[in-house]
Amino acid sequence: MKPFPLTLALLSLFLVASCQDLAVAADGGQEQDAGGDVGASAGAAPVPDGVCEAKCKNRCSQKVAGRCMGLCTMCCGKCAGCVPSGPLASKDECPCYRDMKSPKSGRPKCP
Repeated sequence: MKPFPLTLALLSLFLVASCQDLAVAADGGQEQDAGGDVGASAGAAPVPDGVCEAKCKNRCSQKVAGRCMGLCTMCCGKCAGCVPSGPLASKDECPCYRDMKSPKSGRPKCP
């Protein structure tokens, strides 16, 4: 009867891990950042590779590409692929993109 305690321990470990997975699923899979705020794209499907790059290339076509592309790609990923449609398009097309602010200066983060 020695295997019984080992089996019971493994079974209880498995049940605890399963309960944690269910709790995360019930929470909608939302992750919190270090400040405790739920991320802008929490619960949203991940953006396929190349989608943000193409949208940001269009958005940054009239700017110095390096900094603009980096910030735009970051914002696009956090906003589930939403980027204003052109270099002069209104940020009102994407509220998440529009409302993202720099924590230090409070200025808009997304180009």
